[in-house]
Amino acid sequence: MIVKAVMVPHPPIAVREVGRGEEKKIQKTLDAYEQAMQEVADAAPDTIIISSPHATMYRDYFQISSGDQAYGDLAQFNAVGVRFEIAYDEELTRRITELLSKDGIPGGTEYERDRMLDHGTMVPLYFLRNNVKRFRYVRIGLSGLPLDMHYQLGQAAAQAAEQLGRRIAWVASGDLAHCQKQDGPYGYQPEGPEYDARIMDTMGRGAFGELLEYDENFCQKAMECGHRSFVMMAGALDRTDVTPHVLSHENTFGVGYGVVVYDIGGPDAKRNFLDQYEQKEADKASRLAEKEDAYVCLARQSLTSWVRDRRILKTPEDLPEALLKTRAGAFVSLHEHGSLRGCIGTIAATRRSLAEEIIHNAVSACSRDPRFEPVEAKELPFLEISVDVLGDAEPIASAEELDPRRYGVIVRKDQRQGLLLPDLDGVDTADQQIRIACSKAGIDPEETGIELSRFEVVRHV
Repeated sequence: MIVKAVMVPHPPIAVREVGRGEEKKIQKTLDAYEQAMQEVADAAPDTIIISSPHATMYRDYFQISSGDQAYGDLAQFNAVGVRFEIAYDEELTRRITELLSKDGIPGGTEYERDRMLDHGTMVPLYFLRNNVKRFRYVRIGLSGLPLDMHYQLGQAAAQAAEQLGRRIAWVASGDLAHCQKQDGPYGYQPEGPEYDARIMDTMGRGAFGELLEYDENFCQKAMECGHRSFVMMAGALDRTDVTPHVLSHENTFGVGYGVVVYDIGGPDAKRNFLDQYEQKEADKASRLAEKEDAYVCLARQSLTSWVRDRRILKTPEDLPEALLKTRAGAFVSLHEHGSLRGCIGTIAATRRSLAEEIIHNAVSACSRDPRFEPVEAKELPFLEISVDVLGDAEPIASAEELDPRRYGVIVRKDQRQGLLLPDLDGVDTADQQIRIACSKAGIDPEETGIELSRFEVVRHV
């Protein structure tokens, strides 16, 4: 069972031996931290689970640190004498891994044995001080997987603890937005203070369902690092009554530090936030599907046929003439819960008709995009689909002839070629367009002799 949960930052400067007096500028954070970690110790957990943005992180896998112990120091922050050694709860780690495997969630101890502690873990340990060796630990890294999967990992951890009869405290380590002051280390972006105000409100009310609705692009622009950590903790508290206590929030150095403590109550079936979110997303996808035009309907039929039956859809005969008589390149893009789930397409026509182009590219988008695992049948109700039909590409002399909202870009150098569609979230300048397209093609954007072309698309949703 979960006996205590806390949201804490991890600024190395908060450690007295690192700050050397500068830590006094965030005294409210220090006082709140001391109180939060004392409450963790007083709850007498058997094991403390720490989710850290600075533990080993993969794009598509949750790394849970393995072995029986780990150690580390803050030498990289000029505090060689601040050292830690902790014992891992191997039995709990194994049980979490088993449950993740059973639920089809990519995570566990498979890839590496990371004995060295990260500062996202060590800063919370510092505030436990003499209590550190009273407990065993499980350390979990974040991933590039969607927010709902981070919530599911938290659920699996709580279930594992329940099965083993463990008393668990969850420490969600994570700083907030990093771009809140012009003279700060990351400069200023308006999304920075906006994120901090919003996340402190969300966490201060214990409104964990809202965490799943934060736009990924907004979070990236805010330069936050703890959101996924907080979502994991929320998952561990699914269907559980909590009483939040906001202890502090500061952004003295331009980075947000928030401390919130959660007292744990009894079961509360109404706090099934993932179920509510998935139902909302399914309803949204259903409404969108009802409005889809013939192009998107065809793509959906194709990927559904492939995912469920491993069958290439035969071209329907009742399609609009433009689909049956036109030939053109087309991209099929899939999004799930606001995150990209697959995108594959062709720059120019490769099939007898645009309909065939869409049918085959939909199959590729759901099963052959190397960035993602193949789409599973259980995901079909949540997929949002768009189809971009490409116009003819025309050579251009420079980035000045691009408009990222209107034109897509193709970059070529020797036999390498990369493409980026227009009007994408987070791509606001021609330079960004070119750099991303070059990255996809394995081209250094600083190379000479890169050929540029632009094209327009008709987007169907």
